[in-house]
Amino acid sequence: MPEQKPPTEAPATPTATAEAALEAALEVAAPEVTAAEIARLAGVGRAAVSNWRRRHADFPRPVGGSETSPSFALADVTDWLRAQGKLAEVPLRERVWQYVAAYPGGSVAALVKAGSALLLVRDRPMEWLEAAAVSDERMAELLAPALDRVLALRFGPAHPLGATAPLRPAAIPFLRAAAELAAELGTRGAFEFLFGRHLEANPRQYTLTPDGLAILMANLAGPAARTVLDPACGTGTLLRAVPGATTRYAQDSSPELAALAALRLALHSDADVRAAAADSLRADAFARPAAEPVDAVLCHPPFNERNWGHAELAYDPRWEYGLPARAESELAWVQHALAHLREGGTAVLLMPPAAAARRSGRRIRADLLRRGALRAVVALPAGAAPPYGIPLHLWVLRRPAPHAAPSAGLLLVDTTALAGDGPGRAGWAAVYGAVEEAWTAYERDGASPDLSGVRRVVPVVDLLDDDVDLTPARHLPPPVAGGGVAELAAVRDRLDSVLTRAARLTPPAPPADSPQRDAAEPVRLPLTTVGELARAGALLLHAGTGSGAGRAPVLTEYDVSAGTGPSGTLAATAEEPLLTAPGDVVVPLTGGAGVARVVDGVTVGAALGRGLQLLRPDQATLDPWFLAGFLRATANNRRASSHASTTTRLDVRRLELPRLPLAEQEVYGARFRALAEFEDALRLAARLGEQLVQGLYDGLSDGTVGPH
Repeated sequence: MPEQKPPTEAPATPTATAEAALEAALEVAAPEVTAAEIARLAGVGRAAVSNWRRRHADFPRPVGGSETSPSFALADVTDWLRAQGKLAEVPLRERVWQYVAAYPGGSVAALVKAGSALLLVRDRPMEWLEAAAVSDERMAELLAPALDRVLALRFGPAHPLGATAPLRPAAIPFLRAAAELAAELGTRGAFEFLFGRHLEANPRQYTLTPDGLAILMANLAGPAARTVLDPACGTGTLLRAVPGATTRYAQDSSPELAALAALRLALHSDADVRAAAADSLRADAFARPAAEPVDAVLCHPPFNERNWGHAELAYDPRWEYGLPARAESELAWVQHALAHLREGGTAVLLMPPAAAARRSGRRIRADLLRRGALRAVVALPAGAAPPYGIPLHLWVLRRPAPHAAPSAGLLLVDTTALAGDGPGRAGWAAVYGAVEEAWTAYERDGASPDLSGVRRVVPVVDLLDDDVDLTPARHLPPPVAGGGVAELAAVRDRLDSVLTRAARLTPPAPPADSPQRDAAEPVRLPLTTVGELARAGALLLHAGTGSGAGRAPVLTEYDVSAGTGPSGTLAATAEEPLLTAPGDVVVPLTGGAGVARVVDGVTVGAALGRGLQLLRPDQATLDPWFLAGFLRATANNRRASSHASTTTRLDVRRLELPRLPLAEQEVYGARFRALAEFEDALRLAARLGEQLVQGLYDGLSDGTVGPH
């Protein structure tokens, strides 16, 4: 959140008028806010709100919530904060989000209203301006038919948003504010911001396909895809990743998701969008021959569903390769995708690993191979997509021409060994490179050179045994142990060097005559908080979004905690991403681990990911290493953390550090920097040690390393 400034007397401006109108609309909707949201409005920590409740008898009484998590009327809170001189200048995006969160019909209904209005602003700006030039009462009358016209134009007469209900004048200031936010962020950026906040507020409600995986799947579908379908579209991430599509077909069993996906896609580009809300297997909205076949199908289907329609769909013409068993819902989605492709079209589906090996599906897998429909199976690292603990597979399929010769072999790629450091993390740069290199060669030549442990084109006849097991690891030659004896020797030499360096960097013990060594009481220094420093202009605070224009790598929470380089990918929006600069300090907001990292040559220029807070100190008054060192203190983090049911969240503004002149800060900073170098050396030694040990185990087991 930007630096907060005390309110000042000023003449009314258009923005102030819009804010007052928005507040009036909010009063009609009677929105409520929690203590955490009050703290955000006032630019303080939650502890300050608790103190206000105890110390001020006139603080507004709770109107809802529970004893442990009460909620308060927003209008009463803003009046009290303004009377106390504590109301900060609330950014427009925060004010619009408060309306979405308090919308009487729920946040999804608010997002649909806002998205529809933003689509009118984007596609018919003059019509919006004419409607916005009149009173709220008259605008409510004009806007409903205007929204219906633009929705029918973009989505066709039958779409999941339905006819626009009559608008109440009380809702008009919200839509005006959403349009004002679009002037700041762009229509797509405004909707993505509100939608992203909705996802953050409801993290367990949706199964999301990560942007990086969506880009990989779109690349496998090929650059020539102009018409593309996702029959289980969710939030529309896969369809949005296809850059050259002219028509995007989206279907989902959830009416809410179908509507939100349609709006996201329409605001993303000028492509035609056709969306439907229905179960794709039971009620296919784009069935042939009524709908034309498409160039590509991308899908992240639901896994392990037994109630997918096995009985009522027994004679469905889509089961060209065999009726899927009740436990093989994923093979039903595979054949559904193939049934919608034109000849030569490509489908890419995210699949559970069991689908490649279950005996109940072996006959369908065998027929897919014999007829050349299944072209590649790619094993991804664990953490590529939910469920994050399972190493999922990608299946790449192609609808064969009636008389075309089937492919001679199936491309198998195993990227599970390319996972980033730590459990559940995919090293996307390495995964991209391995998969795209293998697929490009296979597409061009019908073959891909074998690479031990990573890729191989297996003849179809070798796979047609009793199991038809298509798990890549079972058909790839094992990797050479540790890269061979020479590489193991190199790893050992490097480990020796790193251990020597770590020994040299080991912090010395305090001298025996140090006054603090056995002191009963530690030295007490005058303290300040990060929030006070931000208000004084000594540093700037920025929250990471992981989104923006361009192709900058994204620094993630894991990267900061593990001390590695940026591994994330940027979610495309119109706004400019926040890029790190030398001397910035980055802090994860969840987990309670007490981590603070100074941006260096490895992380400079990366975009800041979600869940991270960036502190940009004025280095003329505040030393970055001094700042990062004190932010890592365990007691400091405990004081500044709040606890939800499953996570710990850090309020960076409440973190404390001493008030010291710059020269003394630099003395502390030099020691903290030395500790960070020692920590990095220990991390590297641990990684090299694990690599050496596993390489020796593998070498001794497969005979490439002798016992002597």
